[in-house]
Amino acid sequence: MNEQAIVLKLFQFLILLFALSFHEASHAWMASRLGDQTARMLGRVTLNPLKHIDPLGTVIIPLAMLFLPGFGRFLIGWAKPTPVTTRNFTNIKRDDILTTLAGPVSNLILALASLIGLLLLEATSAAGKLSVIAAVFTANHVQLPMEGALPAMFPIALLFYIGVWLNLMLAVFNMLPLPPLDGSHILRNVLPYNWVQYYDRLGMFSLILMVLVGGWVVNLFVSPALNVVNRMLLPSM
Repeated sequence: MNEQAIVLKLFQFLILLFALSFHEASHAWMASRLGDQTARMLGRVTLNPLKHIDPLGTVIIPLAMLFLPGFGRFLIGWAKPTPVTTRNFTNIKRDDILTTLAGPVSNLILALASLIGLLLLEATSAAGKLSVIAAVFTANHVQLPMEGALPAMFPIALLFYIGVWLNLMLAVFNMLPLPPLDGSHILRNVLPYNWVQYYDRLGMFSLILMVLVGGWVVNLFVSPALNVVNRMLLPSM
């Protein structure tokens, strides 16, 4: 593994760490706004990753996916779940759904902010445009169509580009209707009571589905979105 590949993987891990912290802080912030101060009192309305890290889901599994062969562009992790006391909500179902949606929506906001950052870099100068092109090729493991030293803005462009695809991936993955993902919290709020009891018992079957089809479903949605992003950033290539 060359130096560039190691730097790329470290950048991916740093963006994942920030994205997971932002995701959980958004759950906590929305719950607080809707009347439940449980997470706020525990210090979870913060971007400090130390408040959100789950050793297995935030560190061990992501690093294993990054440095072990066979995972390709699929990188997923999780942080400590944000504690929510639903009885503190005025409208339990509505407020629980809004609190749940805050996580995936926060990742979409980060993806959009990263894309805007890339477009601004392209518009600033020739060096900025070159940095964006190099970032797209590097992140997609494609040989750079250029020689010589990379522009000074290249690391920023690379962070922005990773921010786009990784946050899109987290948003889609978390919306899968499989316990304990965010999508399952939304679905169980609209299911009939008797169905909820069976749904909550999926347990290991849910984990198996995540492993078997989770990556395929995520790529089904994320790949077309990234193709659109790439065409926006590289219109003439």
